[in-house]
Amino acid sequence: MTRALMIQGTGSDVGKSLLVAGLARAFTRRGLSVRPFKPQNMSNNAAVTADGGEIGRAQALQARAARVPPSVHMNPVLLKPQSDVGSQVVVQGRMIGTAKASEYQSWKPRLMASVLDSFERLSAEADLVLVEGAGSPAEVNLRRGDIANMGFSRATGTPVVLVGDIDRGGVIASLVGTQAVIDADDAAMIRGFIVNRFRGDPSLFSDGMALIAERTGWAPLGLVPFFPDAARLPPEDALALDAPDAHRAAGVPLVAVPVLPHIANFDDLDPLRQEPGVTVTFVRPGSPIPADAALIVLPGSKTTIDDFAFVQAQGWDIDIRAHVRRGRPVLGLCGGYQMLGRTIADPDGVEGAPRTLPGLGLLDIETVMRGEKRLIAVTGATSRDGLPFSGYEMHVGDTTGPDTRKPLLRFADGRPDGAVSADGLVAGTYVHGLFSDDRQRAAWLARLGAPPSLDSYETGIETVLDRFADHLEAHLDCDRLLALADPQRRPGTV
Repeated sequence: MTRALMIQGTGSDVGKSLLVAGLARAFTRRGLSVRPFKPQNMSNNAAVTADGGEIGRAQALQARAARVPPSVHMNPVLLKPQSDVGSQVVVQGRMIGTAKASEYQSWKPRLMASVLDSFERLSAEADLVLVEGAGSPAEVNLRRGDIANMGFSRATGTPVVLVGDIDRGGVIASLVGTQAVIDADDAAMIRGFIVNRFRGDPSLFSDGMALIAERTGWAPLGLVPFFPDAARLPPEDALALDAPDAHRAAGVPLVAVPVLPHIANFDDLDPLRQEPGVTVTFVRPGSPIPADAALIVLPGSKTTIDDFAFVQAQGWDIDIRAHVRRGRPVLGLCGGYQMLGRTIADPDGVEGAPRTLPGLGLLDIETVMRGEKRLIAVTGATSRDGLPFSGYEMHVGDTTGPDTRKPLLRFADGRPDGAVSADGLVAGTYVHGLFSDDRQRAAWLARLGAPPSLDSYETGIETVLDRFADHLEAHLDCDRLLALADPQRRPGTV
């Protein structure tokens, strides 16, 4: 049996994803073959895999930390929310349907077979599988049929380490309280705990660590100090958008990004957010798009028509048209590209009820939602100046019209992508990850009058992963974590 260890949390956004990434890099550097695994994830931030599917963005980062290509088996069940009560269900990289939350509960037993299949495949090729839970095991109302936390742990005999976030407060109650509400057999799967994101003098919480250990019987495995550079790693979901925008220095160009209800792959903007020469602001509902924005970026969307109706309800369509009249550029990415056209049609109900909606009309194009989702890594060059790019496609829909004859990009195989308006102010593309390419980002910075960055975005991610692994090695008992994962120590399965 391969060594396996599951990292669960007392709640969402306690740092599970980054802890798994950091541990994956730490144990990989020790010479182990590591694979990340998340049985079930819910996120509209997805990544294309080497085997032609899609998984949660966090698992792609974890694969990178383990220095292996991302695989659909690292996240066998991905839920992509389309509304407040329903999601697309992606299984082993491919969408199998759409389910409301209540309906999804009945799907779980048959989805467990895919989860266990993927886990076995990864286990066969690895020395260690690091498993990430979802949400919290304390959500006992969802325990029946669970495939994401204790249901998976007990089905496979995988021991659990529980993570609490002290930065949000109440960490003692959240850890001790989790044991109080979960089933005793589930609690027995938890072998230790970690307190994450501590600020200040660690000695001030030594009594707290001892109290948690005494009340729960779980081993204290480490108090992890807050790691500021974690913000430089790609975020998993829209919770990251709740963070305040960076302070804007005088004279620095502003990039405005409207926050759509079903915003997708917003990590496209991360490389720009890290540039000191520009300020990226995410425009929240109820606020106008700043009139002094140098660039508006319409981001990706899981439900383009619904989200464009929201754009109109916010009055952002008026702001965007005024921005263009002032002679300033707009860039649409994937769903945002579709919104820039004359019409968006969904005759087959791919994203909801069948309907057609007028778009912004800033590009002479029209989009029809149809066909298989395109999931592929791509390279090529910009049509105007031949500047190379790399990225990936992840979209449903065919876009046609006169402006597509002036494509923004051209792929290495000669296919055109995107469109540019006659005056050159408005452009759109289906390619994600454009700003991660240092060459493309430098060109957009120059267009905005911002100084070029001297840093490579991709190299920066590698540096942060190594530094975070060092951080965890210094503050966690990594030897004990590895020992807990030993198959000889694993509990029996249920």
